[in-house]
Amino acid sequence: MNLKFDQGSGQKLTAQVHYQDLGNHHALIQAIRHLLPAIGTSSIVIVCIGTDRSTGDALGPLVGSYLERRHLPDASIYGTLEKPVHAMNLQETLALITATHKNPFIIGIDACLGKQKNIGKINIAEGPVLPGAGVKKELVPVGDMNITGVVNISGFMEYSVLQNTRLHIVMSLSQVIGQCLSVALLSNRKGRLLSKLLLMD
Repeated sequence: MNLKFDQGSGQKLTAQVHYQDLGNHHALIQAIRHLLPAIGTSSIVIVCIGTDRSTGDALGPLVGSYLERRHLPDASIYGTLEKPVHAMNLQETLALITATHKNPFIIGIDACLGKQKNIGKINIAEGPVLPGAGVKKELVPVGDMNITGVVNISGFMEYSVLQNTRLHIVMSLSQVIGQCLSVALLSNRKGRLLSKLLLMD
């Protein structure tokens, strides 16, 4: 859980779209593709942060489970409903990623709290996600780019707010994030295959 965008972290926000704004989901896909590394230079690792023990903080694991079912090629998923990545095992997970993947490009995914007007918005930004900031925890930053969904309002009794967040909005956000990220990665891979075919001609 992070509180990055409403606290002026200085990171460059490349896209912010409400999950119900179907006509602009393409902007999320384009933003993700824009931030992905050059084809073939890094392995893609997606770290979905959160816990299924809190409705508001279940966004990450829901996205992770969605992506795992898609069996995306050339992408490794950490953090699902079955095996969540949270404060207690985050350092261990990052150490495993470092040991397992050569030159990984990490996409950090997390829920966040924000202003009332931003609830339901999906944010794409370069740089790491800041897990724990929303509930005043200091955890290691995660990712070369990050995707966050604003699940509820910030500023008062954050733990209680997370526990009382509507499951509907968290599920809806997770589905849109999962779909957009899947399309971005698959279209990026198709671009790589097309490039190979052109080089063979």
